[in-house]
Amino acid sequence: MSNSPEGARPARTVHVGRQAVLDRERAVIGHELLFRRNSAALEATHRDSGATSQVIVTSITDIGLESLGGGGRCFLNMTREFVTGVLPLPFGPEKVVLEILETIDVDDEVVDGVRRLVNEGYEVALDDFIPGTGADRLLPLATYVKVDVLESSRDLILETLALCRSYPQIKVIAERVENDEHMEFALDAGFDGFQGYAVARPEVVSAAALPAPRLRGMELLGMLVDNNLPPSQVNSLITSDATLSMRVLAAANADPLGLPVPVKSVQEAILLLGEDRLRDWTTLMLAGDTVGDEDVPRQTPAGLGRARMAQNLARRLNLPADEAFAVGLVSSAAEALGTPASELAPRLSLNAELTDALTDGTGALGNLLGLITAYEVIDPPRTP
Repeated sequence: MSNSPEGARPARTVHVGRQAVLDRERAVIGHELLFRRNSAALEATHRDSGATSQVIVTSITDIGLESLGGGGRCFLNMTREFVTGVLPLPFGPEKVVLEILETIDVDDEVVDGVRRLVNEGYEVALDDFIPGTGADRLLPLATYVKVDVLESSRDLILETLALCRSYPQIKVIAERVENDEHMEFALDAGFDGFQGYAVARPEVVSAAALPAPRLRGMELLGMLVDNNLPPSQVNSLITSDATLSMRVLAAANADPLGLPVPVKSVQEAILLLGEDRLRDWTTLMLAGDTVGDEDVPRQTPAGLGRARMAQNLARRLNLPADEAFAVGLVSSAAEALGTPASELAPRLSLNAELTDALTDGTGALGNLLGLITAYEVIDPPRTP
């Protein structure tokens, strides 16, 4: 018998750049997350909405905000589309700072958008702030203001600091601190935080990820905008693609999203996310998956053989079929990514039974998974 993965393709590698922001005691305030096309890229090749979408999706579903943040918050670059609500932010404010890019034309719509985000609990940083450029209107709403100490004159820097000090809630960060002279000046001037080569060099964090499900993602988004479709069709489409299923599990992670309980199946993750947040995630996946990875195939239906086998056997054995599907899915995804299931399971906020089955092979689902993997040794899955 063949358990064919139906068009499975090898895992891809995703990358996120990050650079630390430190306070005056050299403790980590957080890390700015940046788009990187490959592990050798020193600078971002994109700073548009697609790049931000890819950073968000990769950071949360493929790598994890907890590991990227290094004990602090993650600073995410925001374009106008995110600030004004054209593109969604499908996560809570607990672990992020929204960094408003200096390229945004600050008009009434932007001010209203930033005010809405702040009222929702998000902290905001103003990037490359210069007085008199229009971004002054956002100072009452900002938690952080970043000031370029490489390109700006000393007089302008001190003027900017004095202006920011009239807003007690603002912490002022010196960015592009490239050498010891910059650092000494920034310390003497009274900056609260520091970012640049003299503080911490940028690094690229890479992780294995399943292929991008562009066509399935477009189908899913089409379903989610049709309020008359039954939920069973949405569930069926998501569970027909390994990448979509894994991303839904990851998006339902309790830490970045604040969801109340561990999940036990893809279906439960869909319910916990809800239609609106699921639509938001799908929108960002489609926007991010089109940026900077032209070599990735446009149609990438990943193999679901083990998950389907676990689901079918569970039905015959009167075990929970949806939970068996999740165990088979995560175990096969871990193999495809070259990651131990014991490391992948905790990132997905699975319940204790599923986690034990994946990490220790215990319980009814663990025994079922052991039977399937033993069978695969006898009759290995074959690719077309």
